Order: sequence, then C-alpha cells, then structure tokens
Amino acid sequence: MANALGSPSSLQQPLVSELEPESEKLAMALANSVRRVAVIGAGPSGLAAVKYLLEEKHFEQIDVFEQRSSVGGAWNYSPSSTKVGLTTTVPHLNPHEPVEKPTWTQQPGRNPEAVFVSPLYDRLETNIPKELMRFADKPFPAEAQLFPKHKSVKQYLEEYAEEVKSLIQFETQVVDVKLRDPKLSTWDLTTANLHTNIETTRTYDAIVVASGHFTVPYLPDIQGIDPWDKAYPGIISHSKFYDTPETFRGKKVVVVGNSASGLDIGAQINEVSKGSIFVSQRSESYMAASAPGDKIICPEIVEFLSPGTHNRAIRFADGRVEDEVDAVVFCTGYFYSYPFLSSLNPPGHHPTLAFPVLAQRVIPFPIAENQAAVFARVWSARLQLPSKADMHTAEDLEVKTKGDGKTFHLLPFPMDADYLNFLYNWAAEAEQRPRLDRDGRGKVGTYWGERERWMRAHFPDIRRAFVQKGAQRSEIKTLAEVGFDFDQWKREQEEQEAQLI
Repeated sequence: MANALGSPSSLQQPLVSELEPESEKLAMALANSVRRVAVIGAGPSGLAAVKYLLEEKHFEQIDVFEQRSSVGGAWNYSPSSTKVGLTTTVPHLNPHEPVEKPTWTQQPGRNPEAVFVSPLYDRLETNIPKELMRFADKPFPAEAQLFPKHKSVKQYLEEYAEEVKSLIQFETQVVDVKLRDPKLSTWDLTTANLHTNIETTRTYDAIVVASGHFTVPYLPDIQGIDPWDKAYPGIISHSKFYDTPETFRGKKVVVVGNSASGLDIGAQINEVSKGSIFVSQRSESYMAASAPGDKIICPEIVEFLSPGTHNRAIRFADGRVEDEVDAVVFCTGYFYSYPFLSSLNPPGHHPTLAFPVLAQRVIPFPIAENQAAVFARVWSARLQLPSKADMHTAEDLEVKTKGDGKTFHLLPFPMDADYLNFLYNWAAEAEQRPRLDRDGRGKVGTYWGERERWMRAHFPDIRRAFVQKGAQRSEIKTLAEVGFDFDQWKREQEEQEAQLI
C-alpha cells in the first residue's frame, strides 16, 4: 500500500508537464469511472475529505461510514468508566487485530450509543496552538484557550461537520474492503449496522481510508516483561487506557516514552505520585515543557527482573535498578491497523485508494485538507498524477534518504511546511471548471506563509511557555500572552537587516 494515493510517497512527487501513455490512460479511466466514493471515518481527515469531494461537484454518490455515534473520531472522549478493567496484552506487537467492538452506553431518555475507547484523557489539551491546528476556512473561536482543551476541539469538529452530516451513516462499521476490478481499481465495501449486525455490501469507484491510527496500542517486548506482567497483573498499562492521575496517587510510577502524551501524562501523574516519577526515554524530547529536575530521567528499560528474585523490579540501560514499582505506563504509541483491508495484497498500485495523514510530526488538520484537495481533483479528473515510474523513482529516493521504516513517514519541520505548501500549489494547478467556486478553481486549503512557518518553528517553545503558566493556562487565548509576537519579531528582523546594509 506504499503507493496508494494519499501516502507521502505518492504525493511528494515532481510534477510532469506531459503524461506518459500509461498516465493518460489512467486519467481517462478516472474521469469516466470515479463517480461513487466511500469515506471510512468521520474524524478530522474524513470530514476534510468530504468537504473537498463535494466542492468538486462531480461525484454522484459520497457515503461516509462512522462506527461512533458522532463525528470527531479520536476526539470523542470516552470517560474513565468505559476504560475500567480494559487493558492490552503484554507485550503487544501485533497490529493485525480484528475489527474493534463497541461498548454500549445509555443515558436516560436516549438511545444506546456505541462507544469506542479513545486515547483522550480527562485533562488533555492539544500540543498544537489553535492558529496552526485549524482548517483553512474555519478558525477556532477567539475565546478558546491557546492550546485548546479536547472538548473545544470536539465542538470545533461538530461545527465543521454540520453541513455534511446528512452524508454520514453513524454506528456503521466497515468490516471488509475488497478489490472488485483490478483494472479500474473499484471496490466492494461491506459494512455492519452496529445495532442490528446486518451486513451490507456496496460497490465504489474510490475509497478514502480515514479510520485513524489510535486504536491498536504498541507495547514493546522487553526481556522478562511477560512473566513480570503475569506475576503482577495490572501494574503494566498503556496510555490508551489512562484517564486521570488519581489512579496513581501515592504510587511509585515509571512512565515509558517522552512523546507529547508521555510528557503530559507524566506531568499529571507527577502531581500525585509517591516521589518524583521515573521517565524512561531514549533521547530528550524537544517538546519537554518543564525542567528535568522535577522528575527522574532514566534511559530505556532493558529488563523486568525475575519475580522469583526481586520485588517488582526493573533495570535500566545504565544499570540502575528500581524495585517496588507500583505502576509502569507505556506511552509508546500505536500501530497503523486496517483490519477491513486484510484481503488486499500489496504491493498494489491503486490510485482510487487514499490514506490521508499517514505522515508523522505534522499538523494533521491542514495536511488532511490539502491532501483531500489533491485526491478530490485527481478523482474528478481535474488534476493528473505523475506516471507510476516517476512515483516509484521518487519513493526510491525517499527510501535512500530516510530509510524504509518508520522514519520514511516522518516530516519534522520544515519538511511538513514544505509538503503542505507543495500540496497547495499542486492542487492550484488543476484544470478550471465553470461550475466551481473561486472562478472555477474550486476549494483551496491551507498555505503557510512566513507568519505560520514562524509559529511552526517556535511552537515547542510556545507550548513550553504555555504549560509553565500552570493554572492560568485556561485564561490564555493568544500567542502574545505567552511572550510570542510575530509582528514584533518581524520588525526586529528588519531592523537588524537594515543595520547590516
């Protein structure tokens, strides 16, 4: 699936002025055949996809399938009561889990609702300032805090989705997607109604896989972890099942990982734990918001020591041993998992199958809409793909530079900014059509100019300054309130340049 439309390898391509015969044939096939599109998931990426598909005024049918009861995807908070008793296997190394089953909840006077465990936790705030996190045509409210709380993001997505909700089939789970016609890359998609379990199969000309990747947790295999977990059940957990720090009050805690979730969860637990928490990390995080003195930094865990000779003890790479550990929380991320695609046999080249926002270290919302602007234009035959040979060549160059593992999909700044603007410019080259908005050019996404790139470059420092405000954070609405002012910075830059002339 590396060449499926929507992955970094297929969209980061040099544009070609003339298409090879193969690409001309493909463009004609897409123009004649892509009329029915399915979108799997009504989270941010799925909603952006629908918006841009609709704006093409080309497609006869756009169906959206969402297993939850409302839009927002992972931004649907599942309270602690839904996480009680839930855990994952230790270690957890298999991304190929079956389709997730819901938990049913019911409020007085309302119908039962399907709940899927979300990685959100009670006190979660975004790690992206609202000026960068937004979609192009919808700013966050001025009254939202600078790094919005998860409830604000959920409300934002509800409002963003208002005009497309009629296309969404809620509590409908995609259970299978099969290639129907390899020549046209058409698909049979099977869904199950979560209330009745009745399955329905429909045929589509193109599919957007916007199902997210915060479902199947990754928990590494470390020497001794399996017997240790069996001897002390419930001590090892994953951040997916974290909700509040109260569970860890008065306990000796080790947090594994220092990504955004690891830093935030660790800081919360540190408020109530028995002494400072231990943070196991391979390298220092550029997102760290507090001084290292308030926690005990350790290298990676290399062994869970035998319960027969030690008491809840672990050994770190530097030789340090800590015993009587009460909790180990792995903030080690998630697998990309697509159980409904189990019959697809890669490598395949299917320009009618899109996987938006596979890249990491990016700002997801604007990337989602700019990718959607591209594949919507391709499927409406206003924009043409490079040849398959050119795409393979570009992918090979990426592999040589970044490797064929996880780093292939990493786009840390400024790579993400360059990629975002590349997508914007590519979509802008689409053929104009009279029925479309903006003089026939259609809906456009996000372009990052100097102001946005400045914010993106500085946002770890902005986040750090925000977190250090403590309880005052909820009152902070703007960058200037934490000491960051682009206009002032720009004036200072111009003054310095003038002095050098």
